[in-house]
Amino acid sequence: MGRATALLFAREGARVAVVGRRPGPLEETVRMVLEAGGSALAIPADLAEPTGAEKAVRRAEKEFGELRVLFNNHGTFEPGSVLGTTPESWDRILSNNLKAVYLTCRAAVPGMRRAGGSIINTASTLGIVAMRNAVAYCAAKGGLVQLTRAMALDHARDRIRVNAICPGVVDTPMWQARRDREGRPLDRKKFEDLHPLRRLGSPEDVAALALYLASDESAWMTGSILTLDGGLTAL
Repeated sequence: MGRATALLFAREGARVAVVGRRPGPLEETVRMVLEAGGSALAIPADLAEPTGAEKAVRRAEKEFGELRVLFNNHGTFEPGSVLGTTPESWDRILSNNLKAVYLTCRAAVPGMRRAGGSIINTASTLGIVAMRNAVAYCAAKGGLVQLTRAMALDHARDRIRVNAICPGVVDTPMWQARRDREGRPLDRKKFEDLHPLRRLGSPEDVAALALYLASDESAWMTGSILTLDGGLTAL
């Protein structure tokens, strides 16, 4: 989803800084942007660490100037009920899915206050409705939904809009890597059939909504939690 969004934003004229822990995928995304005639920068960093988030934002500002759009697209999933989730797993999921967003926003908002801008958080339908055996992920994404609303109120006077996208099941490497309890790949058709539109989401579906939330077309939208789920939460 992050790569698809970076490519779409670049095609629309944005200068894009892509940030993550693994340099390889970042460099590949930058290469794709440059080959398409765009402008991009790879910044390896762990955004769940205060110094990582701060350094990443400062580097982006140094290279590209004023930050106008921040797309927080973090995702780590580990199954487990309360009894099946270790404290280490809980901390890891909350850190990657929620704390990293808080830290990145904390680093970015002071600069964004100068001219306003848009913050877009990738939450999940599991931040709105629950699922069995996903207690930490549900808690993290539910927290992100409320972080989005609280930030929208806090920074409306700064002309910083804050909204969240809540995707259903999107066909990403993270989803493809998931396994059932017997260690087998998940049944794709079963998950497609969960959605009334009978397909998984694509990264490009998410990118298109992120572009709308970044643009002036959504200038009167803040604090909104937008489901993008093929009708899943309408059931």
